[in-house]
Amino acid sequence: MTGGARGLGEAIARRFVGEGAKVVIADVLDDAGQKTASSLGENAFFVHLDVTQAQDWSKAVEQCVGAFGPPNVLVNNAGILGSAPIEEVSLEVFRRMFEVHMQGPLLGIQAVLTRMAEAGGGSIINVSSTQGLRAMPNLTTYVSTKFGLTGLTQTAALELGPRGIRVNSLHPGAMETPMRAGSDTRSAARDAYFGGLPLGRPAEADEVAASAVFLASDESGYATGTALVIDGGALAR
Repeated sequence: MTGGARGLGEAIARRFVGEGAKVVIADVLDDAGQKTASSLGENAFFVHLDVTQAQDWSKAVEQCVGAFGPPNVLVNNAGILGSAPIEEVSLEVFRRMFEVHMQGPLLGIQAVLTRMAEAGGGSIINVSSTQGLRAMPNLTTYVSTKFGLTGLTQTAALELGPRGIRVNSLHPGAMETPMRAGSDTRSAARDAYFGGLPLGRPAEADEVAASAVFLASDESGYATGTALVIDGGALAR
């Protein structure tokens, strides 16, 4: 579980443990990650993981195997935000967004697939966004990389299905999480956006986490290459 220290990642980890799973919480936020893992008891532990570094992935998978056995679920949830008009987008920001949103999930898939396949298969969940299906202005880097993650998901599903591994993407709408709270979006604009949704409110992280549990479980056993949208009706408008 990458990006598991707080926000949606923490909510997913808590849901998984509540369902009886054993969870490796991976993040670059060491203090928050340790705190979350400790609060979940013996069925969770924390590892420092920079998703852009292959060696970190190798270490994390080996620690998982040593503690809990081969992984049968991978949740690629690490993400970052950033907005700017297209003429102001820097290559440095674009590269960093690409590294976290696409390079990270690719490295994660590569790190777990052999162990997962040998253990009989499993489920990989790539946490994307509604902006992985529909563009928005001033989000060039975010939208581009989330669209790319959707393509990576579908391609991986085609390749890994014969090996018993399902790969799906989860597309939450706007949530009030620590990552979003750190953005420069004005409260009035957020309130107007949420008020215009069919459900009239932002998602709770736990609501999205419930969908991750579904994609991880045998209940979604025939779903692969699927983009599951949890957005309060935003894309239906």
